[in-house]
Amino acid sequence: MRTDDFDFHLPRDLIAQHPSAVRDESRLFVLDRQADTFEHRVFRDVVEYLRPGDLLVLNDTKVVPARLMGHRSTGGRVEALLIEPGADGWTAMLKCRGRLLEGETVVFEGGVLEAAYRGRDATGKAVLDFGMTTAEMFVKLDEAGRAPLPPYIKRPRGDDPDQARDKERYQTVYATAPGAVAAPTAGLHFTRDLLGRLAERGVGHTTVTLHVGLGTFKPVTADRVEDHDMHAEWFEFSEAASRAIEEAAGRVVCVGTTAARVVETVAARTRGGAASGWTDIFITPGYTFRRVDALLTNFHLPRSTLLMLVSALAGRERILAAYEEAVRMGYRFYSYGDAMLIV
Repeated sequence: MRTDDFDFHLPRDLIAQHPSAVRDESRLFVLDRQADTFEHRVFRDVVEYLRPGDLLVLNDTKVVPARLMGHRSTGGRVEALLIEPGADGWTAMLKCRGRLLEGETVVFEGGVLEAAYRGRDATGKAVLDFGMTTAEMFVKLDEAGRAPLPPYIKRPRGDDPDQARDKERYQTVYATAPGAVAAPTAGLHFTRDLLGRLAERGVGHTTVTLHVGLGTFKPVTADRVEDHDMHAEWFEFSEAASRAIEEAAGRVVCVGTTAARVVETVAARTRGGAASGWTDIFITPGYTFRRVDALLTNFHLPRSTLLMLVSALAGRERILAAYEEAVRMGYRFYSYGDAMLIV
């Protein structure tokens, strides 16, 4: 397959810069594969499309407020996006003027955090040593860090009036397991009230964990899809999740491509039970889904692995036609955008 087979035109003004005023008031594009029809609804109407016995699979990863603004001893600005902790410190992507010197101290967020620059790791990422445990860092980041918004959402480098709102809204209401540097965005539309209404209807839910990494939203640059080097992300799949999926009386409805990747990874590797580890599963058209019956998802970037995954579930031509319709109807795209239900 050619990568440009998954390209489409998207006007820049449809890339959502802010979330909807209320989580479940975003729009919902319903794609019925069997009837080959589209419907345009509001997200809270998802209750009408889920049936008693259906099971929602939610990704409970928690986004770490991993974006930090700071300065060098010389006064030069430094922006850091922390990626993950390691033996020598946190790997990070840095923006700064000039070249940091090994051992140089960087002060972040007005002195709340300080880090020593330890050079680059084998992959070329910067390493920052904050001199504290990962648990202590999570506490400090909750206090001072900023939401690690994707680059297509624009925010000022200095004082940001949206900072507090982004920390709340770039997080699902059911997030419990810290470790992601990007949100599982399909889940951003749910409120606790909506989850309660679904439970009253007889729709169950279970949770899995996949710590979303930066590679999730990266476009495929290889000319051929098969030549793409898929990123790996850490997942955890509990015995309770395994049991819930096996015993589901209705459809297994994954909330987000991340949840779908966990479910399909485990289905391919095991016959049931708990599992954890790294997954680099790359789902493209031609793939046969083992356990995912339906999917709630946002609208994805052109040429991205996420667009390829939804195309595998619904068909490339059908998805591209749906995206064309969504553009025509003015749907909001990407992380803070509207949602699609594929049934």
